[in-house]
Amino acid sequence: MSALKNPLQGWVLDRSDISYVGHDLCRPECILAERDGTLWSADARGGVMRIGPDSVQRLIVQHQSAHFDLAADARSSLLTGTLPNGLAFARNGDFLIANFGTDALEIMTRDGRSRVLHDNIDGHPIGKVNYVLRDSKDRIWLTISTRTNPWSDAIRNDLADGFIALIDDRGLRIVAEGFAFTNEIRLDANEEYLYVAETTANHVTRLRVGADGELSGREVFGPSNLGQGVIDGIAFDSYGNLWGAMCFSDRIIAITPEGDLTTIFDDGKGPALDKFEREFHSGKAVSFETLAACGGTVSPWMASITFGGPDLKTVYVGSLKGTTIPTFQSPVAGLPMIHWR
Repeated sequence: MSALKNPLQGWVLDRSDISYVGHDLCRPECILAERDGTLWSADARGGVMRIGPDSVQRLIVQHQSAHFDLAADARSSLLTGTLPNGLAFARNGDFLIANFGTDALEIMTRDGRSRVLHDNIDGHPIGKVNYVLRDSKDRIWLTISTRTNPWSDAIRNDLADGFIALIDDRGLRIVAEGFAFTNEIRLDANEEYLYVAETTANHVTRLRVGADGELSGREVFGPSNLGQGVIDGIAFDSYGNLWGAMCFSDRIIAITPEGDLTTIFDDGKGPALDKFEREFHSGKAVSFETLAACGGTVSPWMASITFGGPDLKTVYVGSLKGTTIPTFQSPVAGLPMIHWR
C-alpha cells in the first residue's frame, strides 16, 4: 500500500456520473472484463453474455433457458432453474461458472459447450455454489453459500452452514467452513490472505493462505457490521481498499486498509429496506416477498464490483435483478485480475 493519501478519502459517487452498458440482460450477477474492453456477464438463460467494445451483444449458451422472467414470476426466476452466478477465466480462456441454480461448478467454452466439473463433495450434494476464483498458481477456490434450498430461507442471521472448497493437485476438498452465507472471495495483491464476504453475518472475514492452500487465522476484517443490507460482491483496488456491493440496500462501500468503512454510493433507502432490516434481525428467515420488494433504481439487488477499462479505473456493477450494467469512473485503479493465458 502506498503512503500517499487514500484516493477514496472524501470521494462520493454522484448519480449523474453513472452511465450504463448492455441491454435486455438477465441477472448480470458477475462481470468479467478483458483487456480489450470486452465484457462477459453471467446470464440466467444458462451461460454468459458477451458485450464487445463496440457494444454488440452475443449470448453464449449451450441450451437456452426461458425460465427467468421477473415480471411473470419473480420467485421462480430467482430461486429455481439455471442461475450462472460467479465467473472466472479458466487458464485456457474458457469460463468457470458457479451455477447457483443447478448447484454445480461448470465449465463452458467460448462457443457455448458446457459440462459439470463438480456437483458433489465428500459424497454429498455440494450445495449453493456461489463464486469461483482462480489464483496465480492455477488453483480454483469455490464458495458454497448454504445447503438450504430455496436459498432465500438462508437469509437469516442465525445460520452458518457455508464453506470454502479448493481444487488443486490434491483434488476437491473443503478448506474452511462455518460461514454465514459464503459469498464472493478475493485474494490480496500478494495472495497472502483470502477475504470472504459473509453475507448474513454482514461482514468480511479474512484467512491466511498457506503454501498448501490451507487456511488459518480467521478474523473479521473491518467493521463487524457493515450497515444496511448485506455484503455480496467484493473487489480490491490498487491502493488496498476493499470495495463491496451491498445487496438489498444497493449501497457501494469500501473498507480501507486500516479497516475503516466509507460509503461510496447509497441507492436503497425506503420502507422496503426498513422492513428487511426488521425481519433480518428477528432471528427468522426474511420472507421472499420482503426481499423482492427491496432494490434501488440504479442496480437492483446489487451484487458485484468489477474494475476494467485500459487503466482499470472503470467500475462495472453487477446485480441480480438488473437488465443493464451501471458503470462509472473510479479515482483509483482496480487490482488486476487473473486472466487466461
